[in-house]
Amino acid sequence: MRAMILAAGLGTRMRPLSDLRPKPALPIRGLPLVGYTLALLAHHGIHEVALNLHAQPDQLRAAAERHCPPGVSLHFSHEPELLGTGGGIRALQAWLRESDPCLILGGDMLLDADLGALVATHRSREDSLTLLLRRDPRGATFGTIGVDSERGVRRIGSRFDLGGEHRAGVYAHATVIAARALATLPSTRVFGHLDGWAMPLLAAGAEDIRAELAEPEACTWEPVGTPEEYLAANLRTPKLSYLDADEWARGHGVRLTRDLVVGAGATLAAGARLERAVVWEDEQVPAGFRGSDGVFAGGRFHACGPGLEGRTTGDA
Repeated sequence: MRAMILAAGLGTRMRPLSDLRPKPALPIRGLPLVGYTLALLAHHGIHEVALNLHAQPDQLRAAAERHCPPGVSLHFSHEPELLGTGGGIRALQAWLRESDPCLILGGDMLLDADLGALVATHRSREDSLTLLLRRDPRGATFGTIGVDSERGVRRIGSRFDLGGEHRAGVYAHATVIAARALATLPSTRVFGHLDGWAMPLLAAGAEDIRAELAEPEACTWEPVGTPEEYLAANLRTPKLSYLDADEWARGHGVRLTRDLVVGAGATLAAGARLERAVVWEDEQVPAGFRGSDGVFAGGRFHACGPGLEGRTTGDA
């Protein structure tokens, strides 16, 4: 089975950190975010994975190759022009069609879910698309997708609503796609896979676009799309079934305390003090520096707290 990680976004909400590295290459406890997604896929027996690249493609390619699990082969699709999530899938449709079904995952999240069960359900119902939803109290923030009593998708956020909704959940950015469904991709070059593909099919009467709604205890989903979410993912990394993040970090020279993550090779000079912070690998925090709620990267401190109002003193 083949999978694709959607990794070509600009990461504008993650700036200034995404100016230093592409978002899927940002380290969570020392391991690039893409490394977690690759480990999840390998855990579920998926050994052929494609990534689409755009911003700083060499950095992302290197991070994926360095942290690719044994036995997993990587395929890259470079997008000189951003194609959107749907356009990125369309660019790889010939490669994806060799797998029936294939799996699409977002590149800006920590996910832990039973992907095997999701694929099995998709196959048993002979769906075109099966979306993974999570019952989540953050629905007001991230929006939800509504389904009917047969799990058919009826609503997507506030921009598409066919009525008949029975339950709803946050989209965990995992989608199983039947090979035949790839033939229904629009000819448009740039489009989103929900708005530009799923919505028109649903509006035309498609009944085989469904979703599975997971309970919180069965699906861990933590978005890593903003500096605040990035800091939280580092300081409160969720327990994952496929990887012990703390064990991995300590085994690779990362120092962990209750409110500090110091990357391998990084140093804090005399009198430097950081709280609720992340220091990237090989960084040198200068003597006397004080900072909280942020990330020390690229030779300076970047605030990542609510409203990006981290506190700093000293020179960096």
